[in-house]
Amino acid sequence: MEILKRDNGAERLPIVDAEGRVVGSATRAECHDGSMLRHPVVHLHVINGRGELYLQHRPEWKQIQPDRWDTAVGGHVDWGEECEQALWREAREELGMSEFEPQHVCTYEFCSACECELINVYVCRYDGEVRPSDELDGGRFWSRAEIEANLGRGVFTPNFESEAARINLLEML
Repeated sequence: MEILKRDNGAERLPIVDAEGRVVGSATRAECHDGSMLRHPVVHLHVINGRGELYLQHRPEWKQIQPDRWDTAVGGHVDWGEECEQALWREAREELGMSEFEPQHVCTYEFCSACECELINVYVCRYDGEVRPSDELDGGRFWSRAEIEANLGRGVFTPNFESEAARINLLEML
């Protein structure tokens, strides 16, 4: 019998103001229930030496954007954690990465119908081994042409597509 996985709705997340200062806390469930409580997340775009971008495939059990391709690493900043700590933790947990040099690109607010995130975006060049965890439904490196051919077709998360345009990600490949 297969066990249905779910995100931990009781996990405590920081609530931040527009500048990223912590002003309180709430559970993951509260942050994702349409309350629009702004909470910080980290994204890491991983580019290999061939100029390809690694994308993760979100599992069907995910509450938000299931079965879509998304940023290589993405995750919430935990209560009491700094953004860079979360970035390193998420990279280890999701892809088994520990040796890379992240470059901060920008921080921006992204709101959907059910949540409001303050996204801290990083990019790195990486040719080491990538080992997706069972938290993901795998992943792979995509060429610029493959990404361009699938933009606007429901293959990628809306957040990935808007972020890629915002930071000119395809120009980095």
